[in-house]
Amino acid sequence: MLRWLRGLVLPAAACQDAEPPRRYETLFQQLDRNRDGVVDIGELQEGLRNLGIPLGQDAEEKIFTTGDINKDGKLDFEEFMKYLKDHEKKMKLAFKSLDKNNDGKIEASEIVQSLQILGLTISEQQAKLILQSIDADGTMTVDWNEWRDYFLFNPVTDIEEIIRFWKHSTGIDIGDSLTIPDEFTEDEKKSGQWWRQLLAGAIAGAVSRTSTAPLDRLKVMMQVHGSKSDKMNIYGGFRQMVKEGGVRSLWRGNGTNVIKIAPETAVKFWAYEQYKKMLTEEGQNVGTFERFVSGSMAGATAQTFIYPMEVLKTRLAVGKTGQYSGLFDCAKKIMKREGVGAFYKGYIPNLLGIIPYAGIDLAVYELLKSHWLDNFAKDTVNPGVMVLLGCGALSSTCGQLASYPLALVRTRMQAQAMVDGTPQLNMVGLFRRIISKEGIPGLYRGIAPNFMKVLPAVGISYVVYENMKQTLGVTQK
Repeated sequence: MLRWLRGLVLPAAACQDAEPPRRYETLFQQLDRNRDGVVDIGELQEGLRNLGIPLGQDAEEKIFTTGDINKDGKLDFEEFMKYLKDHEKKMKLAFKSLDKNNDGKIEASEIVQSLQILGLTISEQQAKLILQSIDADGTMTVDWNEWRDYFLFNPVTDIEEIIRFWKHSTGIDIGDSLTIPDEFTEDEKKSGQWWRQLLAGAIAGAVSRTSTAPLDRLKVMMQVHGSKSDKMNIYGGFRQMVKEGGVRSLWRGNGTNVIKIAPETAVKFWAYEQYKKMLTEEGQNVGTFERFVSGSMAGATAQTFIYPMEVLKTRLAVGKTGQYSGLFDCAKKIMKREGVGAFYKGYIPNLLGIIPYAGIDLAVYELLKSHWLDNFAKDTVNPGVMVLLGCGALSSTCGQLASYPLALVRTRMQAQAMVDGTPQLNMVGLFRRIISKEGIPGLYRGIAPNFMKVLPAVGISYVVYENMKQTLGVTQK
């Protein structure tokens, strides 16, 4: 992309020796397709495509809305020049923040050092791949001209945004709530983009969970009722549920599962920000370890707050037709028969499950990221949507696999009172009983439907998330 921009779009003088107005004028003429002295959004998008710099609709719209000072829906030359001047100033600051020895060039070791400060660990070989994607003259260093031209039309404003290609969360919801929360920039917090992204994620989660609810209920039924004496399989489980309560019963408990998204997301986000402040000094960037600890503690806090709804969801899912008329009826009957303590049955294994889930999720994601950078990052360090979705889904699935035995014990503890002839055991007693009667495979009952819902959940939540971001006016960084 950079070689095309430098060699074909910008004449040599425009890249190196020309004064900024001359350079901007050359670019403006390339974008002004109909030569009317102004550039509209269509011309900007078409022009960037023709120049070999397709940024994506969100980034292109951000350039346009930022540059269109008088809000007339068009960019004249003055507005275009002002936007690029302001953008160059920000990119100059980013360049200087990387150029640690102030020699006017960025080297691989400086990239490694800078990203470590920002909590992103990469090898020197990976840093060289990053340089290679920006380096236009083959020197394996990047000077200011190369840096400026590479990021000329990319609406990032600082080095933190440049490395946010690898932001872990992309609105994926696979039905579990143990993932570490999103990171938001100060700009996103001040502009209100953070709550729009959280809302878009919550709506995506609601649609995704509703779409995969039959598989989720089947998982719960297999966790509670599946044993050596009652080998419930996927087909038999679905047939049994439909026979007992009709097709509608496949969504039993889903309402509670959806309702709890909003309070859980809000509490987790608030707690995550508080724990980050406690673990880092003012002005210090959050590293991977601090993010893991803060995220795990935020997850525990959120789970403590909404855990009674987890119990209600399980009871409703396992319940028979007519046993409960709804959420409040279920809560009332549990309170009357078992007391307040019943709303926290299985709380300890649920809490313990957060650590292996979050830790392995983060570790696998970092491993996949490193593998991609080492083997596939040739012309760009931006992995693209499909790679990010694949890495996110795979790392979350590995986290699920590691914490699944604890999740199964939690579910059985939540539902013990509903199963006739079942002793009321604690976490250790239940582990022993499952292993002695069912063996190690007993700790993984229901994992097949759990894995079956991952791909549709990822696809549905991502599509809904991206559409909701557009609807809510979330700009893409």
